[in-house]
Amino acid sequence: MKPRDLNFKMPPEWAEHQRTFIEWPVQESMCWPDCYEEVCRGYAQVAQAIARLEPVIILVNPGEKELAVKLCGPAVEVWEIEHNDAWIRDNGPTFVVNQQGELAGVNWKFNAWGGKYPSWELDDQVAPKVLERLNVPAFNAPFVLEGGSIHVDGEGTLLTTEECLLNRNRNPHLTREQIADLVKEYLDIEKIIWLERGLAGDETDGHIDNIACFARPGTVILQICSDPEDPNYKITQKALAVLENTTDAQGRRLEVVTIEQPPAAYYEGERLTLSYLNFYFVNGGIILPVFGGECTESDHRAEQTLQEVFPDRKIIPVDGMSLIKEGGNVHCITQQMPTGRSAKL
Repeated sequence: MKPRDLNFKMPPEWAEHQRTFIEWPVQESMCWPDCYEEVCRGYAQVAQAIARLEPVIILVNPGEKELAVKLCGPAVEVWEIEHNDAWIRDNGPTFVVNQQGELAGVNWKFNAWGGKYPSWELDDQVAPKVLERLNVPAFNAPFVLEGGSIHVDGEGTLLTTEECLLNRNRNPHLTREQIADLVKEYLDIEKIIWLERGLAGDETDGHIDNIACFARPGTVILQICSDPEDPNYKITQKALAVLENTTDAQGRRLEVVTIEQPPAAYYEGERLTLSYLNFYFVNGGIILPVFGGECTESDHRAEQTLQEVFPDRKIIPVDGMSLIKEGGNVHCITQQMPTGRSAKL
């Protein structure tokens, strides 16, 4: 049985959370291992910010609990669950709920973004271990999918990119139609809105959570680029055209709110994928990555735009520059667990 068969669906990220999960960084898996301490402090800042508004559980590898507790403080709970890398958005469970408020979790197959970073065997076991510890039943999906590649509005519409979800390094045995059907069955989706690509240089092959997300049903936020010389210009212009000329599952034309990307930033000669859209909804707030330095002005504009879009939420800026040196940002390192009680399947 699939989630849709039992009336389970993925709620939107802005729905009430029970808690947030975060995985602690793994130095051996990092692109720049020398940045480990800086990255850990960045993770701790995010955990502390979230813990002001909802419970946080951090998953650590054996032997790392002391450092996580030291940096995060007593406001977070720490579980020992082994993992290869620190991206629970992608290797953790996606929670689904039914009309009775019962919870289950989808356990996607995980292959480290198309086999880019061996090994990933421990990561592929994170979701079932979390669900087992929570005593929440699992739907084991028969295909590869990362949580950062999808965003839902809670009313039947899902945003994704062709670059990622249809990439042959994920599910080479499945057609576009088969992938779409499986996504619809496991998340109870009626319509998929396909953007062609994610941001240039995104090593996840274009996760949606760097370029676009729903703010509410009928409204999408899109990070754009106004410099025709930047590769993100054509990418975001194409995405804007798609969003402005489509409807959602309820037949609504989409309102599109745009946020200008921050100035390009580099580390050791490599361009960093900076995105304000990699923010995270928490109960009553938004955890927003900001980048400082030459990005300070655009940081302020992004914060102002989000405050206008979400007048009832507190915008909480955190240091996104430390996180991006691990390869992602706030949304990538978090996974929400919605309110509800464990289902009895």
